Amino acid sequence: MPFVALFAAVLLLGIADSMVNSYIVLFGADVVGLTPLQLGVWASVFALGGIAIGWWLGRLFDRRPTRAYGIAVILLGSAGYVLLPGVSSFLVLLLMAATVLGAMGAAFPQLFALARAVLGEGAAGQRSAPVLRSAWSLAWAVGPLLGALVLSRGGYSWLMWTAAAVFLASALTVLLVPRPGPPDAVVNAAPGGTPVLLTVSVTLFFTAMFAGGLALPLFVTRGLHQQPASIGVLFSVCAAVEVVATLGLTVLPARVGQRALILGGFAAFVFYYALTVVSSGMPMLLIGQGFRGVGIAIVAAAGIRYFQDLLAPETGRATTLFANACTAGLLVSGILAGLAVEHLGYRTTLLLCGVTAALGGVVFILGTRRRTGSLPAEEAHDSVRA
Repeated sequence: MPFVALFAAVLLLGIADSMVNSYIVLFGADVVGLTPLQLGVWASVFALGGIAIGWWLGRLFDRRPTRAYGIAVILLGSAGYVLLPGVSSFLVLLLMAATVLGAMGAAFPQLFALARAVLGEGAAGQRSAPVLRSAWSLAWAVGPLLGALVLSRGGYSWLMWTAAAVFLASALTVLLVPRPGPPDAVVNAAPGGTPVLLTVSVTLFFTAMFAGGLALPLFVTRGLHQQPASIGVLFSVCAAVEVVATLGLTVLPARVGQRALILGGFAAFVFYYALTVVSSGMPMLLIGQGFRGVGIAIVAAAGIRYFQDLLAPETGRATTLFANACTAGLLVSGILAGLAVEHLGYRTTLLLCGVTAALGGVVFILGTRRRTGSLPAEEAHDSVRA
């Protein structure tokens, strides 16, 4: 079945991605000897490379849907991680981040665009995003543990090489997906929305997510004096809830509007930060992680579907736009979170993350206002492009 192959490809891609990205900063610092500033620059080049390559391939996919783009970027990333353990030059690392390694940033949106193109614009195609997103969440629940096991046995070289092999397996799995045909005619009314404002809202959400992910471990271990192992427990609970919530999206009745659902995701995320800020121990932190998992599941999965419906039939452009908004959030969150923690403290930083998520919800409301009644899909799409 095409969907089984797509699910397996996303799962393998996520496992490899989480194996290396959980420890890539430590590799740069401990093995290559990069300074904190160099690590920040390296991470920024990673993000910028992914955004640029992803945008370019997204446009190409809309002109000619094909599996080749996804396979190519995954293979480039696999080759890059094979070579990475032998690189010690900062300039070479930057070049790799902008090209072969940065290309991996385009793999995620390419697979989601491929799923929509292969499965069509019907119910199967529209419900593919939540299920595939659950595969990504599941991968991030197990990948870091596998990475830790390989790292403890063989060091960073074997970690990179193992991830490269998993990337290769993902690329080969994509070959099992049927070749996509021409885009289906859009028969459903497109949701209302302004792409620029929607992109800003999603960027704010992911900025809050990534910044909070940096501040939370420091708050829990230094502010609340919990054991470092408690961080793993919290993130595992979040990942488990995220998988369940994402799968739950596939069985929601059609009468549940996507706009209201996504706003609920923003609200759940704001509530998570509110609970965390007032927490004094693990029980309330664990409850907060439940709301965090629900918020991420809804915005990440339903958000992709909303963008695809809004810009249909330009699936590649829509999925890449959403993925690049996520990457942009990562790009700006590190420096902002570091400055906030240093100058304002842990609780205030987490509070600001909640405010940022709330602001993202407000922008989403503004960006999804319909100026007129429902339009036929072709007319709605033309108005968006204009």
